[in-house]
Amino acid sequence: MQMASFVEALQSDLEQIAAVGDDATSAAAQRLAGALKASAGLRLLDALTEAALELNSQLPEGHVEVRLVGQDPSLVYVEDAPQQAAPAAEDALSVRITLRLPESLKTAVESAAARDGVSVNTWLVRALARAVSGWASRGTGPGNRLKGYARS
Repeated sequence: MQMASFVEALQSDLEQIAAVGDDATSAAAQRLAGALKASAGLRLLDALTEAALELNSQLPEGHVEVRLVGQDPSLVYVEDAPQQAAPAAEDALSVRITLRLPESLKTAVESAAARDGVSVNTWLVRALARAVSGWASRGTGPGNRLKGYARS
């Protein structure tokens, strides 16, 4: 989806509305239209993110992601990977680590765990297992690809 065309349409609408007034009104509208460009793009991205979250709550499985390529977002349906088998005896949960997170990320993780009905520890173990298994299947690390949700 190319957001530039939507932002340019908003700018054009503002300029057409201002054309009804005098030269000072028209000049002010052109300055506002320039300032509106960045803000409108972010607001449209916020709307797409909210739409994806709403769709996710209605899907029986899988989820919708907002992916950015440059400044152009796209909505992508992602099927959830099947649940992995119980860990083998040698993979028993016996290692403890300390993880330092920014407060905002900690809050987001707690919310996600509560939404899934599991403990924060269980949610983190599952998220890490999915990430590692995804990298192993591709044979590479995350590389230059950005994946997930963004908020402005």
